[in-house]
Amino acid sequence: MKYIASAVVALIALAVIACQPQGQAQAQGQGPAPAGREVAYFAGGCFWCVEHDMAKIPGVIDVVSGYAGGTLRNPTYENHPGHIESVKVTFDPAKISYRALTDRFFRLVDPTDAGGQFCDRGHEYTTAIWTTSPAQKRAAEASKAAAARDLKISARIVTPVLDYVSFWPAEGYHQDYAEKNPVRYNFYRTGCGRDARVREVWGRR
Repeated sequence: MKYIASAVVALIALAVIACQPQGQAQAQGQGPAPAGREVAYFAGGCFWCVEHDMAKIPGVIDVVSGYAGGTLRNPTYENHPGHIESVKVTFDPAKISYRALTDRFFRLVDPTDAGGQFCDRGHEYTTAIWTTSPAQKRAAEASKAAAARDLKISARIVTPVLDYVSFWPAEGYHQDYAEKNPVRYNFYRTGCGRDARVREVWGRR
């Protein structure tokens, strides 16, 4: 039994440390969205979890994990000062509006935590929304105000709504991490207390 327990502890430790970098990130500016599509940028702690959760939303076409908000070019997992773990979400606005997508995002995170998310601490794990147009900015601010009224705890939302600066995709090893590494991912997610805290902040979903 002690060998099994040791293996479980090792798996959790490997997952909480987060996956190891696999080469250099590729530069990616905002650029025009494909015809009939729109792009949104969010940060909500570990990008494995945000990617996994947002990919399940009807109307979402693609989610890419990466680094956003900083000025360093070619950030990597080991070197991304100023950047935050983030996701780029491509969606079909005919199926889900930007406002509805942002509403869903808020309820997948703890937007009252200014120091990180769940067990992951530090600026790189904080929450943020980057908008690419005045319309997105208005919608995100309205979503933030509505979310503040729905909180089940006594706190204020600290997630900033910012103008888009940059987004760099993370190393390939990080993409679709939950699907590629389900055991390690589930150990990490449970051990980090993400779902338990989300239920505390928003109530049962």
